[in-house]
Amino acid sequence: MDVILAAAGDAFTWHALLAIVVGTWAGIIIGGLPGLGSVVGLTIFLPFTFGMDVITSMALLIGVYCGSVYGGSITAILINTPGTPQSAATTFDGYPMTQQGRVDEALGWATFASFFGGVLSCVLLIFCAPQLAKFAVNFGSVEVFALVCLAMLCIVGVSQGSTLKGLVCGMMGFFFSMVGSDPITGADRFTFGNYSLSAGLTLIPVVVGAFALSEVFVRFATRDDEAAKIPEARLRLPGLREIVRRGIELIRGSFIGSFVGALPGTGAAAAAFISYASAQKLSPRRANLGKGEPDGIIASESSNNAVTGSSFIPTLALGIPGDVVTAMMMGAMVIHGITPGVRLMADQAQTVYSLFVVLIIVNVAMLILSKPSIGLFRYLFKLPQGYVMGGIVMFSFIGAVSVRGNPLDLIVMALTGVLAYVLRRGGYPLAPLVIGMVLGPELESSLRRGLLISRGDFFAFFTHSGIASFLFVLIGLFVVWTLWSSFIQWRQHVNARADAVPSSGNRQ
Repeated sequence: MDVILAAAGDAFTWHALLAIVVGTWAGIIIGGLPGLGSVVGLTIFLPFTFGMDVITSMALLIGVYCGSVYGGSITAILINTPGTPQSAATTFDGYPMTQQGRVDEALGWATFASFFGGVLSCVLLIFCAPQLAKFAVNFGSVEVFALVCLAMLCIVGVSQGSTLKGLVCGMMGFFFSMVGSDPITGADRFTFGNYSLSAGLTLIPVVVGAFALSEVFVRFATRDDEAAKIPEARLRLPGLREIVRRGIELIRGSFIGSFVGALPGTGAAAAAFISYASAQKLSPRRANLGKGEPDGIIASESSNNAVTGSSFIPTLALGIPGDVVTAMMMGAMVIHGITPGVRLMADQAQTVYSLFVVLIIVNVAMLILSKPSIGLFRYLFKLPQGYVMGGIVMFSFIGAVSVRGNPLDLIVMALTGVLAYVLRRGGYPLAPLVIGMVLGPELESSLRRGLLISRGDFFAFFTHSGIASFLFVLIGLFVVWTLWSSFIQWRQHVNARADAVPSSGNRQ
């Protein structure tokens, strides 16, 4: 208890609180600008931490990290353009709610779900970090492969109107993820002799092109359509009765995000899709998902913000960063004298608990700063739509090229934007394309490593461990449930048509 009180005292100093406010607000704004996101935000603010003490510097970076993950949901809801890849799943229901005139409700649920998921993951981090770290070690390649397969099932759910079109787009995204070097042998694939393609296609240019640029093209094509205008948005947090009514969705999404974030090598985008896939099967309002249902926003935002806390579990306890963002955070820790690993909790317990307290304060600050941040975006979107769309294009190009400084990413983003516009005009859903791109690398690498472990015997995956067996059984149940539901809907459709034929004949 003395350690926790001392840690709280370190976190509540005026300079640490100021760093939290500045970092969180800057993170929200950066996250809301298409193409920038967490990596760019941390890159911008990392040099400013030199000369700061450990807690203040980490408070600034954690604020930027958490704020940017939430900020991506604002533009995802307002203009169907996720500011960060982590918020791609938020567009599935957030933008339809905007089109229905429920933008205030959508922003309120995104804000509260982000706050709830972030705080719950912090609580789990404080009390269960050592246990979760030990459990996460049990997830090898086979278990991760089964988990990613479970997430891929959400392609069927978001393929409204045509499952075949959704599967086509999903395979496109999976193909994009395979461009570059083979994860096992290192051989080049689909590079066509171009050395620049050997590094592969990164997620941000593809996501920005698919959503931001294609949305710009659509809006210019429908610029005289009132439905394409950017709405007047305000924040309306949900009431207590609504929170209680959807409490199970909040808790489930937060636990999924906390669990996935604790697994090395995953990330917030994967957690959002896994949570959305579970909502498609378990939500009592699952029939409305993809049509403007708050449960979809809750599933996405509670899980991707829960990752911000639990991602520190493998980073701090094992010294294994889960993604690029946590790798940058780990590098900042080393610079400031924190050495992640199995001895960290024993050697620097007060510093670790101070970071936990900072995480909680950051989520509270995010809730407080959400209203003025949305007000700022509302002011920006009052500008003529041509200026707004031009600004989105500019930030999209900046964000696409700033991740790794490769000019090829500009071409990738532009071509993806044109392809996405053509797909949208043809009635193809874009969500499966992004899902395939997000989950494809982990699906392939875990499958290849698992086959090496089992010496090429895929059927050994099903008996590899209790965790893997449970996940594969769960996948089987979901597939059977989906097929049975489709069969029932088909029978109802056939019976309805059969009943309609005699009645029309009688009228004649």
